[in-house]
Amino acid sequence: MHSLKRRVLLDTRYTLVGFPTAVIAFALLVAGFAAGVGTAVVWIGVPILVGTLMIARGFADAERAWLADVLERPPVRPRYKPAPAGAGRFRRLVNPLTSGQSWLDLLHGLLNFPISIVSFVVTVVFWALPLAGLTYPIYGIITSRIPGNTELPELLGFGSGYWTNMIFYVSLGLVSALLLPFMVRGSALLRAGLGRALLTGVAELHERIDDLAEGRAAAVTAEANALRKLERDIHDGPQQRLVSLAMDLSRAQRQMGKDPQAAQATITSAITATRETLDELRALSRGIAPPILSDRGLAPALAALAGRCTVPVDLDVQVSERYQASVENAVYYVVAETLTNVAKHSRATVCTVQLTRTADILMLTIGDDGVGGAHVAKGHGLAGLADRLRAVDGEFTVQSPDGGPTVIVAEVPCA
Repeated sequence: MHSLKRRVLLDTRYTLVGFPTAVIAFALLVAGFAAGVGTAVVWIGVPILVGTLMIARGFADAERAWLADVLERPPVRPRYKPAPAGAGRFRRLVNPLTSGQSWLDLLHGLLNFPISIVSFVVTVVFWALPLAGLTYPIYGIITSRIPGNTELPELLGFGSGYWTNMIFYVSLGLVSALLLPFMVRGSALLRAGLGRALLTGVAELHERIDDLAEGRAAAVTAEANALRKLERDIHDGPQQRLVSLAMDLSRAQRQMGKDPQAAQATITSAITATRETLDELRALSRGIAPPILSDRGLAPALAALAGRCTVPVDLDVQVSERYQASVENAVYYVVAETLTNVAKHSRATVCTVQLTRTADILMLTIGDDGVGGAHVAKGHGLAGLADRLRAVDGEFTVQSPDGGPTVIVAEVPCA
């Protein structure tokens, strides 16, 4: 009830305050635009047009601030085209004329006037009807006794008299009071829709393009870092073991004729090294895309990760359906890297992993009772996880005060 009351009051304020503003803006912009176009042939109209566009920008900025309350989202201010570097005085003067958003601001100032009239009238009427109807029992005692006074119920054929009038007007007031939130909201959205289309639509599109560009850059960075890490791990691990294995086999080949027992011992050592190399290669491949993930999905793959972790893991996976490969890979990668960090650095005695779905978001929560101190600053292991999630429009947050505990939350869109 409190939120509904607040919503109605905010919408009413937006509509009532916006009406005189729209009238003033319309008068100034029509006069400025007409004067500017009419005198543009003698160049006097150019600065007049520029001034008109700047006035329109001021009214547009005010409207964008009001839109935040109505649409319940932070205001998005578009990027106005700046003057080129080193531009002369005249070029800087006429720069607003070259910005498309400046003309959209002017168009909004002109179109907003008739829409504001409709919104204002509807809002005032649906505030007046409940107030007048519900208070009729007070003032109706007087109006119903005025000689020759014909009221609406009598005109509609319902009869005359105080009680007839009271029942009619109170009923009308109650119905209007029930419709008030919807009509006021509709009036506000009618005007706000025009503002969003002309004043923030382009800015929202640019913002989305920037987000996609950042996500693509994050994906490229994450993949590059993962490849460098994989290359480093292979060079430092399996590659060295394979070089040593080749040397052992060469030594065993030379020992075959001279000392068969020594050759047998060397071969046994080589077999052991081969198994260790295979184990290390399997461990490296888990961070890429293990077969269990592509074949059976997230739940079995995360269970396999939890079973291999040296720290006891309390796993709670509340999803069973399959998702896009990019989404599953991102979630798996985050869990795999986080569990590796927990085992290496946290000194934790227990770790919890929970995966749930809320609407179109996969919510991954990982916690441990270790020493804390983890963060996503560049140069630290978790920075790569943040980049990996940004590539799929996900979000990554870390709460890890010194002394612990650590809580990592990843949100991944899965629609």
